[in-house]
Parts: sequence; structure tokens; C-alpha cells
Amino acid sequence: MSVRTAEDAPRGGHRYQLESGLGRLTPAERAERGKEARAAVPRDSHAVFDPGPGRPDPLGLLEEQAKARVPELVPVRWGRMMVSPFTYYRGAALPMASDLATTPVSGLAVQACGDAHLSNFGIFGSAERRLVFDVNDFDETLPGPWEWDVKRLAASLDVAGRDNGFGGKDRREIVTAAVASYRRAMRDFAKMTNLDVWYAHADLDQLRAEFASQMKKRQRKLVDEGMAKARTHDSMQEVAKLTHLVDGRPRIVADPPLLVPITDLLPKQTDQEAFQAQVNDLLAGYRRTLETDRRFLLEQYEYADMARKVVGVGSVGTRCWIVLMLGRDESDPLFLQVKEAEKSVLSRFAGASKYANQGQRVVAGQRLMQASSDIFLGWQRIAAGLDVKRRDFYVRQLRDWKYSIAIEDLVPQAMRIYGEVCGWALARAHACSGDRIAIAAYLGGSDVFDQAITQFAAAYADQNERDHKSLVDAVASGRITAEPDM
Repeated sequence: MSVRTAEDAPRGGHRYQLESGLGRLTPAERAERGKEARAAVPRDSHAVFDPGPGRPDPLGLLEEQAKARVPELVPVRWGRMMVSPFTYYRGAALPMASDLATTPVSGLAVQACGDAHLSNFGIFGSAERRLVFDVNDFDETLPGPWEWDVKRLAASLDVAGRDNGFGGKDRREIVTAAVASYRRAMRDFAKMTNLDVWYAHADLDQLRAEFASQMKKRQRKLVDEGMAKARTHDSMQEVAKLTHLVDGRPRIVADPPLLVPITDLLPKQTDQEAFQAQVNDLLAGYRRTLETDRRFLLEQYEYADMARKVVGVGSVGTRCWIVLMLGRDESDPLFLQVKEAEKSVLSRFAGASKYANQGQRVVAGQRLMQASSDIFLGWQRIAAGLDVKRRDFYVRQLRDWKYSIAIEDLVPQAMRIYGEVCGWALARAHACSGDRIAIAAYLGGSDVFDQAITQFAAAYADQNERDHKSLVDAVASGRITAEPDM
């Protein structure tokens, strides 16, 4: 283990790796590692955010990132980011990774999410058909410092609280509660066996029962409605919403620029056929990344149609396709999402991935962090796509009981509960891959770390507001072209 401070934090060159030999150390030896890290990097040092005059221009970083994206979609990304400081924050994972690389780190590595803001947690269906709550976005996952994920989550709560009009006291209580939940959960996981940690999960029915006494009647009703909606979010619902019948067969409807069928992108029949051959090759290769039983299930579906789809905020402009597959008949649909995987925003600060295929990086990280992952999660590479360039992709179901909390509707007490659940889920994900005993010893039993991160979150939320204003000003000056969703 190497302990790093703000002065020697990695900005490239240092590669974080997960430790596979923890079983050779006793729990006492692992706890001692955490105490040594705490002595070298005190917990209260995490309160500081002071980027200094040499801070890279965040808009410059985002403009650089946009060069590899679909040009006509980049203005849509800017348009979504400029709506509010929170939407800006959601799209600014790269600038924050650059900022986090200047902050203290303990040197204890985990499989980091890389973009652990509160909207990247949510509800989805497990393979056993349970509703679970977990981290749910892994585009940026990479081995790295656990503190970076905690700070990204904490700052997102402060930023979202400001967008919702919460006062400073409420925001501080929300952030502190979330970080305390992470700390307490990590200390609980440190006492558990490896298998018990691996099987731990946040079941929605159990969570509702646990927090019912803290919720008002209206809040309990909203949770129940959300759980009911989640169970309707599947391929059948997507077919009803995204397709119409053409000659008796479902075809994806056009809603440009957010949803563009392949027939509109490639009007010539010969081009469509050539691209369809590429898609078939991609799906054939992707099937080989699945477990045998899931591969057999997928092979019972045939291609029906596909379209380019715009998703999220930070992902806008990356190449993302939805593929409609049909099983026994039109009443047996399966929607797959084929999403481009770029290098993680953490890679220039925490080291390159060990996986040559960025889609495999995403899938491996997701499987390691999530308690239960999509049964159709896999990856593949296209040698030459529409732009005749090699692209890496990962594949998953478009909808599988997925449901995201409407952050803008949360009152302070509800956001506090939500933040606590996010803190628990993040701790569980980190405990599966990192030295949970050392991290727990580093965190300790007091609230020193909780208070430090709360101070950091407020300072970073201030910076985020300045960065959002810079984007608005850049659009007004003509430096950046932004378009609202149509």
C-alpha cells in the first residue's frame, strides 16, 4: 500500500490496482494498515478543496472530451448541462476527476464507480426478480481511491440540495448523514465474512420497512408508487412507447435528434444492409461474453430493428444504439442497449485499465460492484462503425424494472434518507473489491471524516456553481453552441 497526499496525488503515471492477496493478512494486520494511512493522511485533511490558479479549465476539458463524440449531438449535451448547476455537475465527471486528483488520498484502492453522483444510483430488477437499490452507472469505473467516489456523492447531494432550494443547515445534515452511513456500513462490512459481504444487497421491501418510521405518509406513498412503476418498466412498455407497426411488424419511431432509426441515418438500402451485417457480427461476438445459459436464451431472439438513442447528460454524444429483438412473436420483445465505452475519466489520474476493450472494463467493474447485474450484460468491439473507426461497446437491457428517483421532487428529509441509502450501497460496492477492514480502520468510529467531507462538499458545490456560470457565459459569448432537447 502506498499513501498519497495532495502534493503527490497521481495525475497520470500511477496505476491503482486491486489487491488479491488480502487473505494472507490477518484482520489485525489489515486494520493496522488503515491506521497507518490515517496517520499519514489525517481524516480532517479531506475537508480542503483549494485548486489554486493552475486548475485546468473545466470547459476546456469538456471540449476536449467532446471531440470523440457525435458532432451533431454535442450541442444537446451542452444544452442539458446548462439547465442548472446540478445538470452541469452530472455531465462534469472529467473536470471533477481532475480536481479530485489534487486532493488527499489514503492509498487504499477499490473498484471505483468514477461517477457516483446521487442520480447514478437507482432501482432495478435482479435476476431473481427482486427490486434492489444499487449503484447503476459504470461508464467511468476503474480501480482508484475510494475517497473519490465518496466526495463525488457528497458534493452531488449539496449541489442537488441547492437546486431544490434547501438551506445550508439542511444540506449539511443531508451530506453528513450520507457520509456517516457510508462509514458505519463499511465498519459493519469489516466485521463480516467475505461471502456475507458478497451476498449483501439493498432489497427495496426491506429498505421501505426500515425507513418507514422516518417517512411521512406522502413519502411512503411515493415510494410505493415508484416500486410499482419500476415493475412496469420493461421491454413490453418500451415497445408500446418507442415503436409502431409497419406491415404488421414493430418498427422504432423517429424522434430526432434523440431517437433516430437506422433507416433514417442510412437511407440507402445497401448501406443499411452493410451496417446490419456489422450489427449481426457485434451481437454474435457479444453473445460469447455471456454465461452459457444466458447465451442460449438470447439466441432465441432475432433482430427486428435498431436506432441511435441519446441518453443521460454526461453520455450525450457517445454512440448509443437500441436494438429491438423479437422472440416467439411480436408479443415477446427484448430491447438491448448497445452503448459506446470510452476510456474512464479516471484513467489519466489513476492509471489505464488492464482491459484493452473499454466495454469489458465497464462490464467487469459493474459485475464487481453491483450485488446483482443485468443477465444480458456483455461487451463487444466494432472494427469499423459508421465513421469507419474502431469502437468499444457494452450491452445491457434497455429497461429491466429500472426506476430513478426524481431528485427535484425530494424534500430535505427524503433526500437525507436517499443519501443514507446511497452511502450504504456505495460502501457495499467498495467492500467487495477493496480492503474493507483497512478502510473501516481509517474511517474510525467518530464523525471526523463525516464532517471533513461535508466541508469539502460545500466548497466543491461553490466551485460547481462558478463552473456552471462559466458554461452559461460561454454559450452567451458564442464559444460554445448549446441546443435544448427538441
